Amino acid sequence: MSRTHIDRAMSSYKKSRIRDIAVRRFLFVVSLTLAGVVLLFLLVGMNSSSELLKETKENSGEINSFNISGLIKSIKLPKHNHLSKMLENRNQLPPRNLDLYPILAKDRIVIVLYVHNRPQYFKLVVDSLSRVSGINETLLVVSHDGYFEEMNKIVEGIKFCQVKQVFAPYSPHIFPDSFPGVSHNDCRDKDSPIEKKCEGSSDQYGNHRSPKIVSLKHHWWWMMNTVWDGLKETTGYSGDILFIEEDHFIFPNAYHNLKILTKLKPTKCPDCYAANLAPSDVKSRGENWDGLIAERMGNVGYAFNRTVWRKIHRKAREFCLFDDYNWDITMWVTVYPSFGGPVYSMRGPRASAVHFGKCGLHQGQGETSACVDNGAVNIKIEEIDKVVNVKPEWGVHVMRDQDGYKAGFRGWGGWGDRRDHQLCLDFAKMYHVRSKTI
Repeated sequence: MSRTHIDRAMSSYKKSRIRDIAVRRFLFVVSLTLAGVVLLFLLVGMNSSSELLKETKENSGEINSFNISGLIKSIKLPKHNHLSKMLENRNQLPPRNLDLYPILAKDRIVIVLYVHNRPQYFKLVVDSLSRVSGINETLLVVSHDGYFEEMNKIVEGIKFCQVKQVFAPYSPHIFPDSFPGVSHNDCRDKDSPIEKKCEGSSDQYGNHRSPKIVSLKHHWWWMMNTVWDGLKETTGYSGDILFIEEDHFIFPNAYHNLKILTKLKPTKCPDCYAANLAPSDVKSRGENWDGLIAERMGNVGYAFNRTVWRKIHRKAREFCLFDDYNWDITMWVTVYPSFGGPVYSMRGPRASAVHFGKCGLHQGQGETSACVDNGAVNIKIEEIDKVVNVKPEWGVHVMRDQDGYKAGFRGWGGWGDRRDHQLCLDFAKMYHVRSKTI
């Protein structure tokens, strides 16, 4: 090779080396810059996370009254089976009938109907709701205690308003072989855990849990926590929510009567936490006075707002540890008395809803054994029940001394198992502390 060719080759090699060094320096500078940017983002992110955590702690202080140290570890909801996971996913679906009712009224009162498995009853209450004036302007939430195809079909037929379905994913009815249903090692009746080597703690009367019975209280508490704090359709909602059951017949004037009652409540009755569509005595149709009534909160058609829910939620321990499987008795005996003052509900002098059930929750679940007469109820609707019959100018009569369950009552039992206590407490925490299930 000639000297000229060697010089040219060396020159080319040097230029190539210079380019390589320049590229490597450039890449080093870029890498260093990117590292600085990433570090900056991490610092900003950590600061934002700290602010978010601080804000969450401040907000949770308003929500939770019990000790939240180690709270994430304490939430151990039952492990999902296939059905419960499917139902939890289904709870995220949007409401039905959005195409028919795309816009809800700003002053709406959301209605929550909680049901088990009494299709004959359910058909009757849905039929009564279809005739309620103003029902088309609001959202109806149907909360199911488990999954039952016949009940689901009834909801699919609702066309008179937006309707959102939610299913309690931890209902005992969808866990046939494990808690919160029945597991093979559960103690039964009055079994001794030591002698039988079985699992479970008994109630104050020595009886072990019955999943069908405890489901009443679990469903109500899960539903309350979910409706107020777990649904995107209602978490930002600031108005009242009306709660009814599958054996409550609702009169045509109920919705508009309730809107008046909820507006009057703050000024007419400062000690009234709620408004009711019916007297607390389920056998009464009202006094027919020219006046409003304040009495203890009934369990037929009751409505309250988020402020009241927060007060209830702070009493989660009182609710979850009281040995009575009835949610309403638990509220009357332990929760309301713990508020530190009178707790009344305001209603009109004539019922806008009635309880028509002829037997208990776990009876009448088939077409032939339904606890209604020939698939119908004999409830007379008069013209006064079709129009607003509550007047703002009326005064309020306060029922100060009422019969019924009061603080000091020990409870009917059925709620003594510590596993039920913990599940109940976990329901109170599940939307405030994010945690994976075990």
